[in-house]
Amino acid sequence: MKPEPPAAGRALEAAQAALAAEHAAAYGYGVIGARSTGARATEAREAYGAHLARRDALTRTVRELGGAPRPSEAAYALPFEVRTQADAERLATVVEDRVAGAYSDLVRAAEGPLRREAADALSAAAVRAARWRGVGVAFPGLAERADEAQRAQHG
Repeated sequence: MKPEPPAAGRALEAAQAALAAEHAAAYGYGVIGARSTGARATEAREAYGAHLARRDALTRTVRELGGAPRPSEAAYALPFEVRTQADAERLATVVEDRVAGAYSDLVRAAEGPLRREAADALSAAAVRAARWRGVGVAFPGLAERADEAQRAQHG
């Protein structure tokens, strides 16, 4: 069994993962916005802006923790083809669930103000996911982990 990294190392690792999730979210919302109209297009623009702001804050956090912020990828593979507004809404829930999962990990790894910021970001992602989905989930940030575990057991 490999040794557990020190607390600062775990926080940095989790912050980098949250930063990667924010990069992917910003990309995803570009696609979502292109397939959305009306109120949903407005929601997509607002979410995009929120993810950019979180991305910028995490970039600073990673530096403060002594790391070099990971850059965004040129493109991201989408989990399915997005042709319609319904597809865009489904993608938004996937994006927000993934972001919530990353922040859930950061909440566990961080302490003090960073933990509070991560909890706020987790909450914001869960609220956005519920809006896109139309319903909430009992434990935001953990649904994806449960799905992954189930696939691993049956895959």
